[in-house]
Amino acid sequence: MNKFIPLSIPNFEGNEKKYVDDALEQGWVSTGGAYISRLEHMLADFLHTDNIAACQSGTSALHLSLIEAGVSPGDTVLVPPLTFIAAVNPVRYQFARPVFIDCDDSFCMDPAKLRSFCEEECEFSDGVLLYEGSPVKAVVIVHVFGNMADMESIMDISGSYNLKVIEDATEALGTYYTEGRYAGKYAGTIGHFGAFSFNGNKIITTGGGGAVTAEARVVDHIRYLSTQAKDDPHYYVHHEVGYNYRMTNLQAALGAAQMEELPEFIRRKQKNFELYAEEFAGFDLAELMPFREGTCSNKWFYSLLLNRDKVTAPMREIITALEQEGVQTRAIWGLINEQKPYIGEITYRLEKAPYYASRILNIPSSTQITAEEIRYVSDKVKQVLGGLADD
Repeated sequence: MNKFIPLSIPNFEGNEKKYVDDALEQGWVSTGGAYISRLEHMLADFLHTDNIAACQSGTSALHLSLIEAGVSPGDTVLVPPLTFIAAVNPVRYQFARPVFIDCDDSFCMDPAKLRSFCEEECEFSDGVLLYEGSPVKAVVIVHVFGNMADMESIMDISGSYNLKVIEDATEALGTYYTEGRYAGKYAGTIGHFGAFSFNGNKIITTGGGGAVTAEARVVDHIRYLSTQAKDDPHYYVHHEVGYNYRMTNLQAALGAAQMEELPEFIRRKQKNFELYAEEFAGFDLAELMPFREGTCSNKWFYSLLLNRDKVTAPMREIITALEQEGVQTRAIWGLINEQKPYIGEITYRLEKAPYYASRILNIPSSTQITAEEIRYVSDKVKQVLGGLADD
């Protein structure tokens, strides 16, 4: 069987080779060069934000955001359990404590449970929210699979308790609100910080890379920290602890070409989602998960919710059976609080996160996928699930 449809691969249809070759010819390949500034300006224009710093990865963007938010050893940060572990690891880099708050049906943090945790489990004293005596400094909100979290509610809660909101928009570049208080605002530009990722499977890629946005002066300081906090252009003078977190010019050259294609990539993602929705309409063994109303999502990743009343086979068996048919799929992440580094950490009313963790199957979502391939994927998923369904 020769057919193979990958889950999510990069798309190089534009000026990628031209710009990378140009950077090589100029000799600017490391953390200096015009393409870095060019990419930052393109991102800022696209997101309608004043300042953005390109960095090494989405993880480094989150780490720099936590540093700038004042998260210190012994502090508490509220985090999601159902996401990639990189959203939580930077909390540990700061020797702070994560507390896991449940998700809602968007897979994003549930604002109702966020509020009840703050009201019922914490003490608010002199403008500081305390959990078991530890200052709660920030909340990390992940826009999972390009699905916008309920930012109106979250920003109201953060304002009530002086929490810094760090938006993990690593999967949501191009998602924005179409209704409500934040109509026209993009994921990553509503909270106090926004982190983006350009890993190889994201909607645009620089191979490995990321970016972070915040108030303009804060971004300037983040950019300074990301280049080893060098204070003098000629001598090695450093007044703060810095990090090797700056993006390279070669990566930025690739990213500049990808940014030119981003609107088309988003259009394809949205069109392909609609075709999948038609294919799975009325299928009783799985349903395609929707995106939040009142938003325009980049629809980065597509999720099937399995009917576990009828399909009880282990997820690994389903994935392996589909792989044998040439269809690459994956399970949603294992809960972070169940991973070895985080066993024993505090969780708060986890109900929907474990429910979805055992039921979500991600299906191919590359921008190059054709309508014929989408129909093939849909047919094979139906065939495999049908064959594994309980009688």
